[in-house]
Amino acid sequence: MLITLENVAFGYGGNLIFTDVSFAVGEGERIGLIGANGEGKTTLIKLILGALEADEGRVVKKNGLKIGYLEQNGGYKSGNTVYGEMLEVFKEELDAVEKLGSFSAQLSVTPYPSAEYDILSAKIENLNKFLSARDCYDVEIKIKTVLNGMGFSDMYGRVIDTMSGGEKTRLKLARLLLENPDLLILDEPTNHLDITTLFWLEEYLQSFKGAIFTVSHDRYFLDAVTGKILEIENKRLTSFSGNYSKYKILKADLVARQWKDYEALKEERAKLQDYVDRNIVRATTAKSAQSRVKQLEKLPLPQKPYTPPCPPKFSFTYETEPYERVLEISGLNLRRGDKMLIENGSLNIFRGDRLAVVGENGTGKSTLLKEIIGGGNPNIKVGRSVKFAYYDQESANLNENNTVIAELWERHVLFGQTEIRSALARAGLFAEDMEKPVKALSGGERAKLALCIFESEHGNVLILDEPTNHLDLPAREALESALKKFGGTLVFVSHDRYFISALSEKIAEIEGGRLNVYEGGYENYNLSKKIKQDSRKREEEEVRFRESCEERARSYRSKKERAEEERVKKLIKSVETKISELEAEENNINVNLLPSVSADYLKVNELLKRLETIKLQLDSLYKQYESMIQ
Repeated sequence: MLITLENVAFGYGGNLIFTDVSFAVGEGERIGLIGANGEGKTTLIKLILGALEADEGRVVKKNGLKIGYLEQNGGYKSGNTVYGEMLEVFKEELDAVEKLGSFSAQLSVTPYPSAEYDILSAKIENLNKFLSARDCYDVEIKIKTVLNGMGFSDMYGRVIDTMSGGEKTRLKLARLLLENPDLLILDEPTNHLDITTLFWLEEYLQSFKGAIFTVSHDRYFLDAVTGKILEIENKRLTSFSGNYSKYKILKADLVARQWKDYEALKEERAKLQDYVDRNIVRATTAKSAQSRVKQLEKLPLPQKPYTPPCPPKFSFTYETEPYERVLEISGLNLRRGDKMLIENGSLNIFRGDRLAVVGENGTGKSTLLKEIIGGGNPNIKVGRSVKFAYYDQESANLNENNTVIAELWERHVLFGQTEIRSALARAGLFAEDMEKPVKALSGGERAKLALCIFESEHGNVLILDEPTNHLDLPAREALESALKKFGGTLVFVSHDRYFISALSEKIAEIEGGRLNVYEGGYENYNLSKKIKQDSRKREEEEVRFRESCEERARSYRSKKERAEEERVKKLIKSVETKISELEAEENNINVNLLPSVSADYLKVNELLKRLETIKLQLDSLYKQYESMIQ
């Protein structure tokens, strides 16, 4: 086992967070940890990491265990570039490649046989084993695979300190994947990821060799990645085999069984007590009544099953129906600064439509929603009797200095205090929250307040930007259920694929500056995207095949060219040698023709003939040499 927790309890300042927590993480296991906000999920992670110590019980880790941890919004500071930071992960491997080159160069000039030669050979052999075991020559492929999959394909040279918080968190996750730890602990890893990156990450994690322990509110992610669910509820931890969908079934069965056992025990005790009450005073039946008393004493007292706090309750209503054509967008050009987000976009929304707007981060989804509700764009026509209600993912429309109760009341001054408090309570904000300043609220509390205000606007066209951010699973499912019942028109942006699948009947995708509309629900959209992706892959494979053929052809020609170059070089060398030899011979003949050594007429005549031949040969060789070096 990599990690084992035995009867662990922990609390802050006397406030018990959880108790009697026991579970183990085995090699290669995929575990999802769920629970309502405030149940102690992040605290449990800190106990595993050793950042906190248990009040009771113990946490046992395998010796040498390598853990990679991604905390919520946990990026890092660095003046390095994106690609440079990823290279740091493979410093040991890159150093080994460099050492191998150095040792090989030394070996080439080391005498053989010698002791020094044997030592270098042994070092090279050990390095080659290390390089092979670590796939050191595939470092570039590994880095580019992860960076491209995580959405950094065009950001290799970007300095990390200039990136947004979400980008830094995403990059930290990319680095953790490259570090390949024994245990990967992920706290809300799907935050800041667009749908394309989410699918890539799930596929990558499915082939990840280490163990995974993740906290997530993303139900699609939990279904795709996990094989066991741990739930913290009422300070206790319960384990369920299977992914999130299986957990829902098993949890419902467990709760039903607990209530059945509770009612059966109550009924059994009631029968025994009734018998005792009727017979204890009768002499003839007192003995049997005493027997029932002993049975009652042995029976445990019935413990009513835990009932979790009610999730928020939302109800979206409106007073006036809009006309059939709610929204007509045509020829829309949408920019952010110098960047064109949508060019010549068209979209028609009719009464009752349920449209999800999707696309990669930065493509302009939120900008499009704001442009729709902002009004004034001649390319966006709003139908008659349309009343928008808008939910902003950043809660920018909240007054930070207001109290919770004042924030809603100031918007609806005709409401009574009871009406205001009841609305806030239905959203999950209770008496102790009413006088809190908005700026002191947690992310989940802010989201509930914003949704309460959104609900009170009674729009017949609801426009929501990432409504599930900061909501725990019960709150997400409550919102999802309320929106399913809503009879008006729904337009929303979300990264929660479960939420999209449950609510959408039409998908508008912003991709490459185009606004593409897919009729049908999310599954139909995924199928259409897969068909396009498969077609694109085939085209890319055909291109790669053609390029490979062309490369092989170029490689073949280049081999011929290199062979020809080598032949010419050898020929030039041969000509240079011949010229040198003839020039030396010419010089020697000229010396022999000096008056002091030229008394022999016949010899002189022979030398002159030879000199003439040499001059002719040199003339020819000079011309050949000039033609070869041009």
